[in-house]
Amino acid sequence: MIKAIFWDNDGILVDTEILYFRANKEIFSKLGVNLDEDTYAENFLKRSKGVWHLAEQMGFTKDEIIKLRDERNSIYSGLLKTDLKIINGAEEVLKHLYGKIKMGIVTSSRRDHFEIIHKYTGFRKYFDFEITSDECGETKPSPKPYLTALEISGLKKEECVIVEDSERGLNAALKAGIKCYVIPTELTKNSDFTGAEKILGDINEILKVLENHY
Repeated sequence: MIKAIFWDNDGILVDTEILYFRANKEIFSKLGVNLDEDTYAENFLKRSKGVWHLAEQMGFTKDEIIKLRDERNSIYSGLLKTDLKIINGAEEVLKHLYGKIKMGIVTSSRRDHFEIIHKYTGFRKYFDFEITSDECGETKPSPKPYLTALEISGLKKEECVIVEDSERGLNAALKAGIKCYVIPTELTKNSDFTGAEKILGDINEILKVLENHY
């Protein structure tokens, strides 16, 4: 029996990954670098490396990069307030599962960005707990966020499933030893999802694959 679902946030519940890409692209365009989607996906969504090494290669100091990162975060916060889109079907799925199964959000997002996002979604009422990068010393693809979720849930690994959209998220799930369903996005559709329990077309399919298992 499945007793808990650990949900990724960006790309699964809210369509924010493209906004984060836009914020990074705006910063790097000021540096004369055309950051394309493939470079972004490779560095952020597969390797979880970021692209600040590009600025380092151009001779920017650590202090200058910190200022650029702060500016990027400010741009992203603004986009979240104006251009945030909820994934189609997300609320209906959460509402259907609410009260039937334990649910948590496990995200690599910063707490301040998370707060902005869910001020607008109203989704927090459906969840038993939240883990952002501020609450966990490591981010995906480290398994620590999901192992922390497992500990909070008080359940066994085989009683939990993870829903992810990225290669780094899947790798975190696999390292944690927890089954993972993947819903690719436009930014992650060309990733390697070897090891996923199943690749789904959209969030609504979660109800069908877990039917009679919770």
